[in-house]
Amino acid sequence: MAQAKIQAKFNEVSSSKFNRTMSMADRAGQLLANLDQLEMRVETLRETASAMEQERECILEMIQSLQNSQEMHNISAGEKEELTLTADRLMGRTLSVEINVGTIRSSQQEEALHQATSIIDEIVKKLLLDMTESKKRLLALHSACVTEEPPVPIDPKFQAIVISCALEDQKKIKRRLEMLLRNVGNAEKNIRIMDNQKLEEHKTNGSQ
Repeated sequence: MAQAKIQAKFNEVSSSKFNRTMSMADRAGQLLANLDQLEMRVETLRETASAMEQERECILEMIQSLQNSQEMHNISAGEKEELTLTADRLMGRTLSVEINVGTIRSSQQEEALHQATSIIDEIVKKLLLDMTESKKRLLALHSACVTEEPPVPIDPKFQAIVISCALEDQKKIKRRLEMLLRNVGNAEKNIRIMDNQKLEEHKTNGSQ
């Protein structure tokens, strides 16, 4: 009789523990599901902020392109002043939008990002001194960032550095190089237009 009571009590306690454990597991599962949903929302938030950051960069680049375009030099002083004021106002409003998507990096990734940035900055400093050579360097760096077959030989040292960067930083480095190459292309186009205009003026003056 006593043994039966002990066994019944043991079964009751075991059943209670089992039910409580299952209840805890259910709660843990629900919390995990909630965290999974929040993780998706966090990633969506980061992707949205990153897209906004890229849109901000694109707008700034377009405003700068308009400010430096040859068309701005081919209008009257009054019109140019009005357009410049409008462009400056848009630039200021765009710069007032601050978007910061932080990237978690290891110490090695921090160092790799610093090295990659320093290499690009050094080329940018030499752009005005030797645009042709600087463009070649930028093309080689950009080729090191693409997955498809590059059109020009890559810079293997820079490629190794970029691979050591965080994935988000790799994308930003590639975007910066693409922006610089577009700016160089626009500058070359403006130079050719100005050279052609000078040539035409020289011909016109020479025929008079």
